[in-house]
Formats: sequence, C-alpha cells, structure tokens
Amino acid sequence: MADSLPVEALSIAHAFAYVDETKGSDETGNGTLEAPYQSAVKAIQAHGDTVKVQIWKPAAGEEAEGYSLISGAALKKAVKKVAELEKKAKKIAEQAAEQAAKDQAATEERERILEAAKAVVLKEDTSLPAATKIKIRDSVKNRGKRVRVSGWVHRLRVQGKNMIFVVLRDGTGFLQCVLTDKLCQSYDALTLTLESTITICGVINELPEGKSAPDNHELTVDYWECVGKAPGGDEAISNKVNENSDPSVKYDLRHLVLREEKASGILKVRSQVMKGFRDHFDNRGFVEVTPPAMVQTSVEGGSTLFELNYYNEKAYLTQSSQLYLETCLPSLGDVYCLAESFRAEKSHTRRHLSEYTHCEAEMAFISFDDLLDQLEEMVCDVIDRVLAHKPSADIVYKLNPDFKKPERPFMRMNYTDAIQYLKDNDIKKEDGTFYEFGEDIPEAPERAMTDKINRPIFLCRFPAEIKAFYMKRCPENPLLTESVDVLMPGVGEIVGGSMRISDLDELVAAYKREGLDPSPYYWFTDQRKYGTCEHGGFGLGVERFIAWLLNLHTVRDTCLYPRFTGRAFP
Repeated sequence: MADSLPVEALSIAHAFAYVDETKGSDETGNGTLEAPYQSAVKAIQAHGDTVKVQIWKPAAGEEAEGYSLISGAALKKAVKKVAELEKKAKKIAEQAAEQAAKDQAATEERERILEAAKAVVLKEDTSLPAATKIKIRDSVKNRGKRVRVSGWVHRLRVQGKNMIFVVLRDGTGFLQCVLTDKLCQSYDALTLTLESTITICGVINELPEGKSAPDNHELTVDYWECVGKAPGGDEAISNKVNENSDPSVKYDLRHLVLREEKASGILKVRSQVMKGFRDHFDNRGFVEVTPPAMVQTSVEGGSTLFELNYYNEKAYLTQSSQLYLETCLPSLGDVYCLAESFRAEKSHTRRHLSEYTHCEAEMAFISFDDLLDQLEEMVCDVIDRVLAHKPSADIVYKLNPDFKKPERPFMRMNYTDAIQYLKDNDIKKEDGTFYEFGEDIPEAPERAMTDKINRPIFLCRFPAEIKAFYMKRCPENPLLTESVDVLMPGVGEIVGGSMRISDLDELVAAYKREGLDPSPYYWFTDQRKYGTCEHGGFGLGVERFIAWLLNLHTVRDTCLYPRFTGRAFP
C-alpha cells in the first residue's frame, strides 16, 4: 500500500489523527495511537481539515493491516459532513439565543405585570347582601343567594387576561367558581396555584344547557381572598405526586395522595361502610363494645403476634377481639366491635395488612345455620345502606361501574366439596399436585375458584386440624368444625367465623391438643363454667369488604395510612 505506514513507525505528532472505526471512540478518543477516534468526521472537527487522517485498515488478501491515509473521496465526504454539522450547530445556537431572548423578555414582562398587580387591591362590596357562610355540600339549596365558601384549589384554568376558572374543594364537594376582570388581575390571582386555600364570595347559578360543572352550577365571584398559597414549580403538588408516581412515593406522600378524588372518594365510602355496619347491628339490638388492643394471650396462634414490652411484662397487639366479645354475652347479650386488629404476617399480597379494621360479632343461643343467615343478612344490609346514601352510591358506581348487589341466598359449599371442585377444574398446587383433604386452601386457588363461580360463597365445615382451637366440632363428623369463610369474587376471603366450643371439657381438651397453657385463658374458660350456651361469631376485614365493593386492586388503598410489611410511616 503506497500510503500505508507500519504501526511501529507512526509517531503521535499533532499533524496526524488516527481513526479506528471498529475499536475507536468519538466520546473518549483523542486521536492518538492509544486512543483513536471512531470517525474521520470527529478527527476533522477536533483538529481541522488540514490534519492528516490515518484510517486503520484490517488485513485483506496480501495487504498487511495498519493505518493508511484517508482517501480523497472519503476526506471530501468527511469535510462536507463537518460543514453540515457546523451549520446545524450554528442554527441551533442562534435559535437557542433567540429563545433565551424571548424567555428573558417574557420573564421581564411577567415581573413587570406582577409588580403592577401588587397595586391591585380587592375590596368586598359592602353594598351587596351579606354573604352566608356555607359548605359546598349545601350549594344546591343556596342557589341564587350570595354565599361565602372556603376551600382548596382543586383545579385551575386561566382563560385570557380576564377570566379564571377555579374548581374549589372543601371535603364536602366540588364547586366551580368564575373570576373575571379585576378579580383576575391581583397579585394573588396571577400567582394562584393548585392546593392553595382561598375564600370566595358570590352567587351560585345553575348552568345553561350545554355547559357542565359539578352539581351543574357555578359561583360567579364578586370578591375573593387567598388564605394560604401552595408552592408552584418543582414543589407543585402535580410534580410531587401524580398517576405515574411509583407506589412507594405515593405511600411516602400519602398525605398528598388523599387529596385526589379517587383516594378521598374511597375514604368517604369507607365512612359509610363503617356507619352501615354500626346501623345494622344497632338496628338488631347488638351492643357495641371496645375491647383492649394490648393483650397477653393469642387467638389465632403465636406466629403472627406483634410483641411489645408492657411494663417489663410480655404483651402483644391483639389479633382479634373475639375472646373478649364472648365474655360479654352473659351480661350484654349479642355484641359487636369495630376495632383494629394486628397480624405480623410477612405477606406482600394485595389483600394483607399488618393493621386492619376488624368488624367482629358474637351471638348467644344460636345454631350454625343461624350464624350463616346472620352473615348473609349483614353483608346485604350493609350494601343496601351504603347504596341508599346517594353520594356514596355515586362513588361506588364511578369506581366500580359494573357493581351488582349479590343475589341471595349465597352459595353454600362444604370444604370437602371445594377440594373436589379444585380437582374437577384442574386447579393445582405450584408443584402440579392436587389439594387433598386436610390441607388448607391458600389464597390463589381459593380466589381462582371464587372468581370462576363468580358469586359469594359460604365455604363451610373445615377440618379441625387447620382451624383455631376454639371452633366447635360438627356433631355429625367430629373431624370437621362448624366453621365458615365468606368468599367474594375478586378479593377472596372477607369473613372468618364459626360456632364456638361451648363444653368445658371439650375446650380443656382443645388447649391440650394445641399445646396451650390454659392458665392465661381462665377468664375465657369461665364462660363455659358459669352457665354455658351454644354461641358463635365472626370477624370481617373491613378493608377487604371495601376492596370488593369498589373493585380495588389492593386493600392498601382502602385505609387512611396503610400498614404492611416494611411500612409504618408516615
């Protein structure tokens, strides 16, 4: 090769730039033998068009590998490309400078307008009728009157220089407000941000046909004032949390997420669900009690207890209030509670929480069929009560448009039939084998069965070995218990219940079988000693009930500040 130079004869003189299209780099190379460029374009950009570009040529035929001077055609092409890139870069720089000038001018104009806006002082017109202070929920019945409303800026839209639309939120509802002319020209108006708190005065008027807003009306503002300005820019709430935020960020900023319509709507429905349970029980003569949260005995086994130091004694957060409710039957009759329960289960499923609201009830002088009837009646009655509250019903059907009240009677299926159902429908364990009698049915197959049947199921009569020590055996088969799980499509188990052991000797034998020291349970045992009776009860997970009602993916969205494995903050 006439222009080829052996590698060992090459120097690192500035007149040469070395290019290796295979091993070189335009990002980290400097044109030396040790660090060649990847392209001739980069070599010319870095050293000018007088540089002697040496291109690495691999061995071919009789020719040895080595660096060769770039061909004339290739050099011409590279020089042309460099010129094009320089022209493009110049144009981009000119556009950037032009845009910077425009931005600077806009900033200066914005600052001028804001400075002038500071001179605009809004005063309430004292000749107008006195404004009546109302909550947004009372807007409809106050149409045509001058009112005063305070709340948070939920949505904000600026339309030209003389009109601003604000959707105000106060927790009771949403109200569209219209600011015009001078009301839009104050400093507070020009710097108004989402989540700022404001007070607005004006008249609420029904909207004409063809326009829409919450409750089909809007408030025409005659005076307003800013109570607390929320930050904008990087600190704006829309930059802190939004629908694309990572779940962990949403849990860290749960206090801001709660301001969203979906999150607040869920909590409003939760409030009505809680009220529905209380009204249901109160209507049927149950007495509400408040059991302790700190205990020294287990109910559902020791593996899920949260232990704590209680004045140098070992104590636990309660797993269930059931045992305490049973002690109330002789004095108060049928009882219930809505209280927190705690389970130290290291479960990351979408239906598990470490702290959850437990609706529990105990009833005296009942049979197993009575218990099932009460459960069915309770579920349906609470649904009816929630849907009878129109604001809650609106949220239910907004979040779960296809919701249908469950048909009665609920399907009743024995555990043995469920095992057979799993086999008949080829629902297997992870290892490919079938579930057999005596094995607990885990969440996944349980939900697969429930979703396929697609209706509420009373799954009854579980084997004694997989159920709690206090559950009564079936008279017709002592291997089974008079127990029930209520399964709902999409969620799975929401209720666990049973008849309780009423015979003293049977309970003592249960303690022994489970390896439990009966001494700490003396107060529970005494219920069988001082006048026993047939009795039963259940515990319902309120969060699971709500997740089913609203078709939510996880129970974590159903409570104020969810607690689960690794999460006890904020």
